[in-house]
Amino acid sequence: MEGEDHRVNNNIYEIPLTDPAAPPFGVPGTSGTLPPPHGVLPPDAAPTVDFSQLPPPGSSAPPVVAEPQAPAPDLSAPAAFESFSAAPATPGYTPPPAVDLQVPVFDAEAARGPALVAPPMASAPASAESILDDDFARAARANADADLLHCLQEVLLAGASDLHISTGTAPLLRIDGTLTPVHEQEIWDREKTATALYSILSPTQRAKFDEVLELDFAFTLSANARFRVNFYQQRGAIGGAFRIIPTEIKSLGQLGVPGQVGEFAKLPRGLVLVTGPTGSGKSTTLAALIDLVNNTRRDHIVTVEDPIEFLHRNKKSLINQREVGADTHSFGNALKHVLRQDPDVILIGELRDLETISVALTAAETGHLVFATLHTQSAGSTIDRVIDVFPPHQQDQIRVQLAATLQGVVCQTLVKRSTGRGRAVATEIMFITPAIANLIREGKTYQVTSALQSGAAAGMHTMDQHLSELVNGGEVPYEAAMEKVQDPETFNRLVTRRDLAGNGASRSI
Repeated sequence: MEGEDHRVNNNIYEIPLTDPAAPPFGVPGTSGTLPPPHGVLPPDAAPTVDFSQLPPPGSSAPPVVAEPQAPAPDLSAPAAFESFSAAPATPGYTPPPAVDLQVPVFDAEAARGPALVAPPMASAPASAESILDDDFARAARANADADLLHCLQEVLLAGASDLHISTGTAPLLRIDGTLTPVHEQEIWDREKTATALYSILSPTQRAKFDEVLELDFAFTLSANARFRVNFYQQRGAIGGAFRIIPTEIKSLGQLGVPGQVGEFAKLPRGLVLVTGPTGSGKSTTLAALIDLVNNTRRDHIVTVEDPIEFLHRNKKSLINQREVGADTHSFGNALKHVLRQDPDVILIGELRDLETISVALTAAETGHLVFATLHTQSAGSTIDRVIDVFPPHQQDQIRVQLAATLQGVVCQTLVKRSTGRGRAVATEIMFITPAIANLIREGKTYQVTSALQSGAAAGMHTMDQHLSELVNGGEVPYEAAMEKVQDPETFNRLVTRRDLAGNGASRSI
């Protein structure tokens, strides 16, 4: 959005509100004259004495007479919004040169040639929907290892979700859940791996990694390719994992997520958890929910992420996105102060420990709508995970608090489609009803699955029920679904077909 600061790779890129070549107070596209600028005196102005510049007592020096100042322009008056081009220029003012910001755009067709093709340049749109560029991002690309850039471009060409760089193996792409070597890449030894990965780090990032041996950051390859990156050390050598971040925020329907999940975006308060294993699309679903809030409500949304993935622009809502390490030192620090920022909706990238879970519960209890993620695989295990983080003597109290604040849980996973291309999303959805809230208070989470199986009228279903629907509809093969089921016996009773043929009707996430 115009006038908004965006932080990428610990840097700020500010999109100017007006043409950088225009003098101050100018508004392009209008005509007329402004009130007299500062320094232009009205006819009846009289000199005044600057008493702060009077000479010390006993001195014979004359007092300093200050030039009278013209009143500041009244920006509320209609004339203040007319073009400055028709008014005389302020003496001594030299307009700055126009800035032509350029952001590279990856051209997949050109990159299919035999040689590595440098991405062409295109002007960056002035909105948060584009991938924002900064000096460090450009410097990182300029210094980046050519083979590493080639591998990152292959992520886009192959439709992969991840790139893995590790010593003793060729770079690997994750395509539809399966690891595949990058075409024409040999095995990278320790020196090659270190040289390639260190080439995209700033001195500050290099020092941080050398100190803690872990590093999370975002890397911008081009206007349509941004990656969430994690560097780590294994057996004394550096390794890296690159996750492609989609530049488009898709709706829940486009992702194939059941429509009832959108009901969570209408809640006035409470805690909503999106859970699942790593790489199951939790961040994508949360981005769709936040975008739905942004399109339908006039609220203040605050996100705390590590790193910022999807870039939101203000629509109906005001969105402030904070990145751990760049905008705040930790999740805990950010969440301690978030309630002082007058939020209506809070997004927590991950509930990592007791502190973040405790603050999330408190925020939901005090009248805020809180979205967060956990690495759990069912609604029942999600409840147990939240409670088990606390010491035993607090768990009864937390059960009561969770029963009062939790509004719903969405568990999801990705399953290979019958067509062999892409993956379909399978979900388990729980809305908190009085019966389920009572199960939470009494510690009977083992009965939650039964409540979900009989809760179709309330929009609920288990993971096994949704998987069976995908198999019966020919969208995913039986064998792929069996890898994700939680109760094979129940699943087999629900399945009516086990052939591998499918119509590929599901949407991949």
